[in-house]
This record gives sequence, structure tokens and C-alpha cells, in this order.
Amino acid sequence: MKIILVDDIYKLGKAGDVVTCANGYARNYLLPQKKAIMATEFNLKKIESIKKVAEEKKLEKFNEWKALAAKINNVEISFIRKADEHDHLFGSVSDVDIVNELEKLDLKISRVAIVLDKHIKELGEFDVDINIATDITAKIKVKVEKE
Repeated sequence: MKIILVDDIYKLGKAGDVVTCANGYARNYLLPQKKAIMATEFNLKKIESIKKVAEEKKLEKFNEWKALAAKINNVEISFIRKADEHDHLFGSVSDVDIVNELEKLDLKISRVAIVLDKHIKELGEFDVDINIATDITAKIKVKVEKE
């Protein structure tokens, strides 16, 4: 099915592109979510205005992400966990724990945005990166203390 994208769709195209995709994907996802419109003659004439609106949306979203990164940067969160005599935790501090602590501070971040190679399993201070968008990264400090 031929459609015109209203939003950027990963691995499909950018806003304003005329693309062909599976009928079910277009009918069941893209069209109901208003991420695309049918590629009719009338709609093909509106491509430039669709691109302009998409750029405005992108700029607005980018500014929101920048503001969120500024709020998150240098935030310190602490966890108190049980540990053995060698300072190894009996559990761990995971990305879910970090998301829950950030939510308590009214900072809504997706779990997948948090960059952790592995869960934190020892006491100390750690710098954790948060990828808010492709170009925008924030850094928080995570302290893990002994109970």
C-alpha cells in the first residue's frame, strides 16, 4: 500500500516520504495512529505542508528533550542495600530501580534510555548515562550505600 508518512518511522522513512508498506501494517498501525495518510492525488499535493509540520514537531520535541536533559543532569540518587563484608551486594541496582527513583523526583525516563553495561552489584558511586534522544545524553550519579 502506498502511503505518505506524517511522522518519522524507524526503518521506513521520514515525514513527507511516499513509501510502500504492507497493507496490514498501514491499515492496523500507521493509519489509525495517524502516523501516515493514504497517498491520494489530493494528499500528494500536501507533501510540503506535511514536511513543514513534521519539522515543527521535531523542533518542539527536541526542545522538550533538551529541557529534560538539563533537569536530569547531575541528579544524585541513593540506594541502601544489604552487602557482605567485601562490599558486594546481595542483590543489585538495576535500570528499573533507577527509573523508579527518578519517577519519585517527577522525572519520567524510559528504562531503555538508561545505559548500564550490567547491574550495579557493589557499593560506591557510579556515573550512569541516560540517552534521552540520539543526540541528547544526560548523566546522573548513583550512590549505593550499605544498610
